Amino acid sequence: MKGLLYYEATTGGSDELRAARRAGEEYLLDRRLLRTLSTGEPVGPWATRFGYPFRWGFSALNALDYFRAAALHDGVGPDPRLADAVGVVRAARRPDGTWPQQGRHPGRVWFEVDVPPGEPSKWLTFYATRVLDWWDAANDGTSPELDVQGSSPG
Repeated sequence: MKGLLYYEATTGGSDELRAARRAGEEYLLDRRLLRTLSTGEPVGPWATRFGYPFRWGFSALNALDYFRAAALHDGVGPDPRLADAVGVVRAARRPDGTWPQQGRHPGRVWFEVDVPPGEPSKWLTFYATRVLDWWDAANDGTSPELDVQGSSPG
């Protein structure tokens, strides 16, 4: 979806491209970025573990950053179905205001671009802060109360 958004922003896209991008968005939004559609169970721990660089892995933070960029491109506010994922990102913040590197995706790299797991990550802190600033600005600094697992009450 990031590639589709980038192509659309660069070229103007087409109706077919926008439809494909929105279909992908709806797929994730229907699942609140974190749950299966059939049972509502969490998709897996990998969705709530944040590692940078994002590479090929899915995480709530990576998806939220996409939705931030897409909403800004489309001139719309955040979809309320993102609230659970926002709660997961908010809960992962350390008391010092940073987000830790929680793991890296396997594979060769030419050079390291971030800290080892367990250390405060400047990149994850950048992305998480950017997402929360966008969310909070659109919601007057408020969001629904969420538990640490990222599920809404009731």
